[in-house]
Amino acid sequence: MSLQYHALNSIQSTNFLSSTKTTLSSSLSSSFLTISGSLLNVARDKPRSGSIYCSKLRTQEYTNSQEVQHDLPLIQWQQLQGEDAPQISIGSNNNAIEEAVKSVKSILRNLTDGEITISAYDTAWVALIDAGDKTPAFPSAVKWIAENQLSDGSWGDAYLFSYHDRLINTLACVVALRSWNLFPHQCHKGITFFRENIGKLEDENDEHMPIGFEVAFPSLLEIAREINIDVPYDSPVLKDIYAKKELKLTRIPKEIMHKIPTTLLHSLEGMRDLDWEKLLKLQSQDGSFLFSPSSTAFAFMQTRDSNCLRYLRNAVKRFNGGVPNVFPVDLFEHIWIVDRLQRLGISRYFEEEIKECLDYVHRYWTDKGICWARCSQVQDIDDTAMAFRLLRLHGYQVSADVFKNFEKEGEFFCFVGQSNQAVTGMFNLYRASQLAFPREDILKNAKEFSNKYLQEKRERDELIDKWIIMKDLPGEIGFALEIPWYASLPRVETRFYIDQYGGENDVWIGKTLYRMPYVNNNGYLELAKQDYNNCQALHQLEWDTFQKWYEENRLNEWGVRRSELLECYFLAAATIFESERSHERMVWAKSSVLVKAISSSFGESSDSRRRFSDQFHKYVANARRSDHHFNGRSMRLDQPGSVQASRLVGILIGTLNQMSFDLFMSHGRDVYNLLYQSWGDWLEKWKLYGGEGEEGELIVKMIILMKNNDLANFFTHTHFVRLSEIINRICLPRQYLKVN
Repeated sequence: MSLQYHALNSIQSTNFLSSTKTTLSSSLSSSFLTISGSLLNVARDKPRSGSIYCSKLRTQEYTNSQEVQHDLPLIQWQQLQGEDAPQISIGSNNNAIEEAVKSVKSILRNLTDGEITISAYDTAWVALIDAGDKTPAFPSAVKWIAENQLSDGSWGDAYLFSYHDRLINTLACVVALRSWNLFPHQCHKGITFFRENIGKLEDENDEHMPIGFEVAFPSLLEIAREINIDVPYDSPVLKDIYAKKELKLTRIPKEIMHKIPTTLLHSLEGMRDLDWEKLLKLQSQDGSFLFSPSSTAFAFMQTRDSNCLRYLRNAVKRFNGGVPNVFPVDLFEHIWIVDRLQRLGISRYFEEEIKECLDYVHRYWTDKGICWARCSQVQDIDDTAMAFRLLRLHGYQVSADVFKNFEKEGEFFCFVGQSNQAVTGMFNLYRASQLAFPREDILKNAKEFSNKYLQEKRERDELIDKWIIMKDLPGEIGFALEIPWYASLPRVETRFYIDQYGGENDVWIGKTLYRMPYVNNNGYLELAKQDYNNCQALHQLEWDTFQKWYEENRLNEWGVRRSELLECYFLAAATIFESERSHERMVWAKSSVLVKAISSSFGESSDSRRRFSDQFHKYVANARRSDHHFNGRSMRLDQPGSVQASRLVGILIGTLNQMSFDLFMSHGRDVYNLLYQSWGDWLEKWKLYGGEGEEGELIVKMIILMKNNDLANFFTHTHFVRLSEIINRICLPRQYLKVN
């Protein structure tokens, strides 16, 4: 809690900033200041006519479409005035949220081996297979190629133009069609596109080059030459690609690749001089070679292996003629969906479905890690790190020793036996490394390595990944580096991620570009925005109520500044943000303010603390003798003790009574005695020791009371006592920590 308070020290009283898309600053405090208005954008404001769609700003009129993203305007560093406050309509979009939740639930309940787009390149390799009678073994694959040529004559991703992707897909499809002397018109258009654009490869970004392009592309060119396809084989750019292939092939440890499973099994179609008798022993359980249709198709051409054929038939049937560049992708899909739903702040709608997803992932977890598909003999750090993080967060038993499989001489790598790293792989390793238990040195080493790697990439402006083209990878990494997991507030992360998440526009890089519609889904994004707006609207009303309570009780007279009022509510709303948890949120915020008021006004000496505590206990004793719940505002002030103490005790009593009454009216639960007991316990400790850090335990108790009143033995349970000790140590004032 002290970390979070420190992060908000620079927030000015009643100066709220609107919902934002912003670049993270270099300091933690500035990061929180930047987005504080995402939760509370109304200061001194009163609701007016109109409906809220995130937050409206009194700013310049934007004429550049780049200044608005996802209907959320860019931040402007201005103080909002009362006339700018939009009306806040609570629950107006509840029906839309319910429908969106149903839609997402339908997706989560029907997950199988993974939804993934078809790869023209892999489909072409399948189409090349001879049935044994000089006809295609998979005529549906040939048909898919003929029906999915783009208007410019190419094949590939229709929405993101990449010369690497378009040229390798196009050449593969032309080779397949020409091999069977079918669809000459499509062949001619494809060859024309290829000839006109092959030179453009010189200007392409190598970071986004498909996996194994420099090996697979020359192999296709050799087949094209054999069947007399007229392309410019003497092009300078092709000579450069051939040179890269020869260099890469000299580095491939063929002795090793024939003995143990490696990532080379994924790209066999680009290699030569292979020992198939040995390689067949490394085949995956489903009959594939590391889940690659093209690699498996090539293997079948060379071996006529029945398991390869079984895998290919299943894939072609599953995708109605075409095949993806990798399949299955079940673990990848399950893990990444859960991550996206959590970061978008909507995972609470799908708790049952998320548990099923993580149960599935845990079922295939191994001490060596996992990869994108179940039962794999090859593991990668990206899927392993993401799964480790989510499983540990949800209480599954997973050992950090799994990362020892990806470390050598102090460096971490993506695949066993490789020495290079991918940005997203190191990013997910960094995120996972922060969930460390004591003495897990491997996670400490992983955190240091990944942090350094990402910081250096960031400084050189090289946060480009070889596995995905996404909307704002630098923004995601910047947020993670500047705001560690233990200091991050859930709603703050969500507000940033709503801007960073690209939805269906994010594209993955395999042998070709591909998309994962259940991972990158606009429906998730729309639900996240609707939910955020709904919660924000309620937060704004609560903030108005909170300020009125502060003003009516003149808490400024007790040393509580408006900036501290903002701190208290902001922390509560950014952490317990859900609409249905209003009681918990408000009891956190009000308790924090009352602790500040009491400590500020009566905490200077043991005598003043004793007088205040005694005054509180006397009032409670009197109330119990009279056997009724009384309103603190109407209490008499002529009882023993100072008038000041009596007034503040009255405010405390009145607030506790109101909390108890509100909960009783809304949920039918009476927590009156437990509320007073919790405050009485805190005041006793505060009286004796000044209460350093004990407010953390008090606030946790108050939140629990709002959540569940079945607490007869809860507060004395050994686990709760231990948790309270930890909370109190975390919440100790910074001055105390420095001294000790």
